[in-house]
Amino acid sequence: METHPLQTILKRRTAGEQVGIYSACTAHPLVLEAVIEAARDSGTYALIEATANQVDQFGGYTGMTPADFAQFVRRIATEAGLPAERLILGGDHLGSLVWHDLPEAQAMANAEELIRAYVQAGFSKIHLDTSMRLGDDDPEASLSDATIARRAAQLAAVAEETFAKMQAGSSDACNADFDGERMAPVYVIGSEVPVPGGAHDNEESVSITTPEHFTQTYEAFKTAFMQQGLRDAFERIVAIVVQPGVEFSDETVTAYNRAKAAALTAELAHYPDIVFEGHSTDYQTRDHLRQMVEDGIAILKVGPALTFALREALFVLSDIEDAIHQTDPERIPQPSNFKQVLLDAMRADPQYWEQHYRGTDEEIEHKLLYSLSDRCRYYLANPAVQDSIAVLLDNIDSLYMPDEISEAHLPDQYQRIKEGKLPLSASALIKSHIKDRITDYLYAVDAVGRLQCI
Repeated sequence: METHPLQTILKRRTAGEQVGIYSACTAHPLVLEAVIEAARDSGTYALIEATANQVDQFGGYTGMTPADFAQFVRRIATEAGLPAERLILGGDHLGSLVWHDLPEAQAMANAEELIRAYVQAGFSKIHLDTSMRLGDDDPEASLSDATIARRAAQLAAVAEETFAKMQAGSSDACNADFDGERMAPVYVIGSEVPVPGGAHDNEESVSITTPEHFTQTYEAFKTAFMQQGLRDAFERIVAIVVQPGVEFSDETVTAYNRAKAAALTAELAHYPDIVFEGHSTDYQTRDHLRQMVEDGIAILKVGPALTFALREALFVLSDIEDAIHQTDPERIPQPSNFKQVLLDAMRADPQYWEQHYRGTDEEIEHKLLYSLSDRCRYYLANPAVQDSIAVLLDNIDSLYMPDEISEAHLPDQYQRIKEGKLPLSASALIKSHIKDRITDYLYAVDAVGRLQCI
């Protein structure tokens, strides 16, 4: 059976190479195209993950099942010319996250079906997240490591059974749309899981996982997996999620401090077969990201920072559109009004941001448009917002954009256009801006600095 790429990276680290991989948690087509094109051009893997609330057996907030999402991403990769063996699909926070208010029996039954659907669709990196209390857990007590590990092992058993049936060609387990090389799933575990999408409150610091808690977690999962007869699966655990001291919220970023994380990262010397997975690494500097990889936090998760870059680019194009419309309305008779359309959609359905943003009406409006937690991403699939984006891109593509406009609004991209490295199209400009963020991650995960700007 083929060795999973993440296991190969672990072997390289064991041999002394300070390498890693970054994981893009996103479902927006332009961001996915940027991630895949960056992987194609840099000769690296594209590790793309869907989160449990984003993609599930019922459709999630994207309306896609795991099979839908896998087909969607594979189509983009094929069109971009990325070799199939360099695309890795992962499932993030897979467990009872979405059904935490249900009793354990019902929540775990849903979680089992979630895991089954992901594995059947060819997702080979499975993050087992059972860290949240369920409906019949004591609301005043923290979950024990033993309970978290037991539930995770229960889900791992489902993943293993599903994969075994796929290998045997069982018709009830195989996804007919999946014709790629089937690799046994690798697992990410851990009970100190940051909140998906960033913290709810602005904090100046976060609590770093203690070495003692890390070792207790590892031993609890080992015990639970062995009790389920999952020795082989346990040996395919490639990473443990810890809190190394990085986080972001709507206004602030807590930067990585390797000195403060040193006691935790030093523990990895006793566990050569695993690395740490760092969540919420969005908005860290490239040097901090590189330090994290050097210290063993070798899987770097990023999500909102990529859609934040998408939104930045859309806002810039909208500003260009407005500037030209105001001076020469005949050139743009129908502006997209993108910012206002986005604001209207967010105000009409506040469920995705109202628990995150606080303040006066003016402060909340600013956060709706510019917050680092990027709750805007939940509204990009809104039909009115999609129509507005389509109008915006068509308007920009129809223009002869004056040099002074390009230089003022898109200085980095304008330089690449002048050098013949970038076509003058709206989608190319947007993806180029997203790739500037991706380049920081490519720099961080590369041991010898071979990866340059793309």
